[in-house]
Amino acid sequence: MALLNLGIVAHVDAGKTSLTERLLFEAGAVASPGSVDAGTTRTDSMELERRRGITIRAAVTSISLGDLTVNLLDTPGHPDFIAEVERSLAVLDAAVLVVSSVEGVQPQTVAIWRALRRIGVPTVFFLNKVDRRGADVDRVLTQVRRRLTPYPVVLSTVTGQGRRDASVRAADLGSEPVVAAVAEVDDRIADRWLTDGRLRTRDVRRAIRRAVRRGEIAPLVHGSAITGAGVTQLRHVLADLLPRCDGDEGPLAGTVFAVDRDDQGRRAWLRLWSGRLRVRDRIALAGTGPRTVTQIAVSEPAGVVVRPAASAGQIAAVRGLPARIGQHVGDPPRRHLYRFPPPTRQALVEPLDPAQRLALFAGLAELADEDPLVDLRLDEQQSEAVIRLHGEVQKEVIAALLEERYGVRVRFSGTLTACIERVAGSGTAEDRIRENGNPYLAGIGLRVDAAPAGHGIEFRPGIEPGRLPPAFIAATEEGVRAALRHGRHGWPVTDGTVTMTSSQYWPRQSRPHQKFDKSISSVAADFRHLAQVVVTAALRRAGTRVCQPIERFDVNLPHEVADAVTALLGRAGAVIDDSSGAGGYLEVSGTLPSSRVPHIVSALPDLTGGEAVLTAHFDHYAPITGPEVPELPRRGADPADREEWFRAVPR
Repeated sequence: MALLNLGIVAHVDAGKTSLTERLLFEAGAVASPGSVDAGTTRTDSMELERRRGITIRAAVTSISLGDLTVNLLDTPGHPDFIAEVERSLAVLDAAVLVVSSVEGVQPQTVAIWRALRRIGVPTVFFLNKVDRRGADVDRVLTQVRRRLTPYPVVLSTVTGQGRRDASVRAADLGSEPVVAAVAEVDDRIADRWLTDGRLRTRDVRRAIRRAVRRGEIAPLVHGSAITGAGVTQLRHVLADLLPRCDGDEGPLAGTVFAVDRDDQGRRAWLRLWSGRLRVRDRIALAGTGPRTVTQIAVSEPAGVVVRPAASAGQIAAVRGLPARIGQHVGDPPRRHLYRFPPPTRQALVEPLDPAQRLALFAGLAELADEDPLVDLRLDEQQSEAVIRLHGEVQKEVIAALLEERYGVRVRFSGTLTACIERVAGSGTAEDRIRENGNPYLAGIGLRVDAAPAGHGIEFRPGIEPGRLPPAFIAATEEGVRAALRHGRHGWPVTDGTVTMTSSQYWPRQSRPHQKFDKSISSVAADFRHLAQVVVTAALRRAGTRVCQPIERFDVNLPHEVADAVTALLGRAGAVIDDSSGAGGYLEVSGTLPSSRVPHIVSALPDLTGGEAVLTAHFDHYAPITGPEVPELPRRGADPADREEWFRAVPR
């Protein structure tokens, strides 16, 4: 069985969901194409997606093109969901990038194209909306060549553009424009064309296939997803020119790219790269122990069908695995390994009805379990939920999901740039049983040391194994990690080493003729609570530096506005690394504090007449310099006052 895992990607409102519906209809999978405006699309299952007419979560459906089964992934187009797009791209064999023939190449189009090239996904262009008034395929084709790739291979022609009855005809692969485009990247075709002047169609087809697989050229087809014009030509390109799944029957390897819930519970969506997965197999995901697969459902043209097994190349919904998006089974191909960028904004989430606070916590925890882009920090002592975000629309999505699934209406407040803290030096602290107001039957000594960026928090028991029960060591580590989630200035401490230097405990005992008495016996909770006190004191002596997120940006802009844009970037604190000209535009790249990116995004359209395209992604954290360090409100009493701290921490 031949397989192709195909992504449909585009700037918001370019028509990618309409194209997915049209492909489903042409393949006989649905009786009529769904409508985004009417909320009847097959792939937009969330109520918010239907209401707003945008795709938020990637969805999977399947069609047949002759002997080829195509798994279609309809992905989001809004800039806030670029991470959702990229993690879907990582499991694709190829993609269709939809570009509107009216609006042309838009900022998100450039961002998605760069992601496709970065990951190495073979791509086809579909110039949509040729039937709409204002369509100008020549203008948009020029934009594609100047802003995306100089080597699109145009495989169709349009008659009557801008009219409802616009029609599309396939180009001959042996025609001069097609051969000339292929000869630009294929020396063998160029030599034979210059020598003989004629080429066989099958030789050109093979050359296109090779170049598409290598990412050197991109076929381009015109059409209309609404009327169906050009969709037949697109189907031929998909079946004839794109590389098919090259999965093999080697060791089992797969990638989790989505997690959702239906009426039967939680399921993880896997792209299988190689091997065969069967029901009752015991599978170990990265960072977890073996778990048993209890059910496998495979995406097929008939729908998501329960099967006893799934093979290489297929997309399967699996139950029984505590999987998270981005985890892997086995060893997938290197280009498909995807790391999620950290979010750069955060906000407090509160229920409108205070009585629903516990329901809010449970709902947020479930959403965070499904989606790593929901970066959640719960503080049950202070009854607060802080969520880190990639964009403002993400707030609306989370609010809609909480109301739709759990009946909890929420508001967001205190939106800030999401900073971190890093340990500056070394510091030690110790508390002993019944000394200095310590109310716990535990004694702990801890040392906090700085660690390189990216090291994470490492806890070392020191010399305690063998002297202290393992449960008490585990409880100490739990308390340390909980305290470090709120550093000296309220931001999470992300890199450092904490070493246990001493310990005391009272062994399990009871009074005469009585059962176990925890008032005279140490328990794990004593170590868990005391560890928070001691590590906070050690952290205060070690010191921390607050670091803000820095993003790497690329701005593509006309030469005539270069001075104005570079001045804007300079005022915002940008550091420009490089600039180069290509296709009549100037490409400026550098780094910029995340807190200034929204300002740049809002100012560029007016400054450049809508011509500039900015793409930015997280690059690193850098210490904040200057007299003002952003500080979150303290959660609880200042640990410098030990008696107040002990009263604030629950016993």
